[in-house]
Amino acid sequence: MATFEPKNPDFRAAAARLFNGQPAMRTLGISLARLAPGEAELAMDYAAGFTQQNGFVHAGIITAGLDNACGVAAFTLMPREADILTVEFKTNLLAPARGKGFIFRAEVVKPGRTLTFCEAKAFARQDGGTTLVATMAATLMALVRRDAAQAGSPA
Repeated sequence: MATFEPKNPDFRAAAARLFNGQPAMRTLGISLARLAPGEAELAMDYAAGFTQQNGFVHAGIITAGLDNACGVAAFTLMPREADILTVEFKTNLLAPARGKGFIFRAEVVKPGRTLTFCEAKAFARQDGGTTLVATMAATLMALVRRDAAQAGSPA
């Protein structure tokens, strides 16, 4: 994997604030497990309330974890004044999502000033091992907040 230099020296705290500011992640019981420049790992315990008719965790829940892992990974490389939005993703479901918990690992493949491309993998944890259950390719956009853009523009 490539080594990236974050534009924000306080990227860890900024990424944690971004993640913790999302009520959806709290609702899903997804937590931030690891951060590095251009990388993020999220974790989620199994919850019966997130299953589909066959007892597997619903693909939408797995996709939400993958998407968020990509967003946090991309955000670690963005400047202090940026926010982030997903603009596109593709998910491949490879195996039933069953296990005691799930890990969502994402890494930046190609960072850019505006668009960043990431890849992620979802693993199910069970019986001391892991099974790859899904992958994602995602494009994320650095969104400069209006107040930051206006502060930097001439009057």
